[in-house]
Amino acid sequence: MSDESASVAGTDRAGVVTKLSPLSVGETVSRLLTLVASKGMKVFAVFDHSGEAAKVGLALRDTKVVVFGSPQAGTPVMQASPMAALDLPLKVLVWADGDQTKVSYTSPDALAARDDLSPELAARLAGIDALTDAVVSG
Repeated sequence: MSDESASVAGTDRAGVVTKLSPLSVGETVSRLLTLVASKGMKVFAVFDHSGEAAKVGLALRDTKVVVFGSPQAGTPVMQASPMAALDLPLKVLVWADGDQTKVSYTSPDALAARDDLSPELAARLAGIDALTDAVVSG
């Protein structure tokens, strides 16, 4: 599923792309990290929301966010539109939805529209589509 207006947890989230992964959450995150590194990008953080919830006695479906990017690609975007720093580096949510693993992120088109980016700058964000396609291809 690659709908730019995917339904997540019953709430319409315009501008969010959600794809199904055949792998577990952990395996999907591992594959994403490997692909990000192979592209020469930097992983800034991995937030293990479900792991942190468990540490304080709370239950949360397996939920992780990977924050990554490239200063070479992102810096010109932020130079042109300082508010883009709220969206950069890029973020991918990997989460369990029952027995399915989903990969969700804000579409590059939505980011470009929100920050009024030129087509040249918007193209710097578009790689997330191919990257996540590769992640969910198994």
